[in-house]
Amino acid sequence: MSSQSQEPRVVSPGFNTRVYAVVRRIPPGCVSTYGDVATVLGSPRVARHVGFALAALRDDTVPWHRVINGRGRISFKGDTVRAIVQRQHLEAEGIEFSPAGVIVLARYRYRFDD
Repeated sequence: MSSQSQEPRVVSPGFNTRVYAVVRRIPPGCVSTYGDVATVLGSPRVARHVGFALAALRDDTVPWHRVINGRGRISFKGDTVRAIVQRQHLEAEGIEFSPAGVIVLARYRYRFDD
């Protein structure tokens, strides 16, 4: 039996709600990665699904802007307006970007306790 088949199913009904609950835990002035959120949910392999959940978000109480990719960059898949808004939110919280648009994860990354 492969390790993949032994891993519990993470992307199941209620997945988006669980993503939003995890993202709400990221405090202002910090960021997390899609993979970090996926790991808290039980599998680092579902990082892409975390992104899908956040793209589907229609709740302004979830601080979606605090989730970035593992290279310290905003992922926008062609939606430049959303990327600009995300950067504005992050900068308003004190997050600094390098001239190349990278956030230093060692400085701003939120470490979940679980």
